[in-house]
Amino acid sequence: MFAAEIRRKRVHKMRAFTHWRWHLDEVYVKINGEMHYLWRAVDREGEVLESFASKTRDKPAALKFMKKLMKRHGRAKVITTDGLRSYKAAMKDLGNAGKQEIGRWANNRVENSHLPFRRRERAMLRFPQMKTLQKFSTVHANFHNHFNQGPQPHQQRDIQGSTLSRLG
Repeated sequence: MFAAEIRRKRVHKMRAFTHWRWHLDEVYVKINGEMHYLWRAVDREGEVLESFASKTRDKPAALKFMKKLMKRHGRAKVITTDGLRSYKAAMKDLGNAGKQEIGRWANNRVENSHLPFRRRERAMLRFPQMKTLQKFSTVHANFHNHFNQGPQPHQQRDIQGSTLSRLG
């Protein structure tokens, strides 16, 4: 099986599954001494849905990212973000203002998804250009999603390690 075929099957399965809760966040990345931003969307189980690199952290960048995300994955029922005002402004334009959820620790799912990315970034000794950042983040997200599977969506493990059925 070739990589394109694996990815095609994976995307097909993801489209069949309703991503009812998204977590959105941006992380800064330095490229040649300049600040750039990597916008990321993660589903409720920690799988990276989309990543998008931009030079700015404003409403047009957030709008472009969210349009790209919705084009590929449809609309979510709830979108969890941090307190960045760009999200609220972009969501107002898209008609999703009522779906936004902001909380102090609500966005930890996406904050923790930055850690494997940062580890690889350090190993690569940073990125030479924005195009490299975009390519790497997309490939790294697909690779990480495919090989680092935690408990399945319908299963949860308790402290002793036995599998319990999910209640919700």
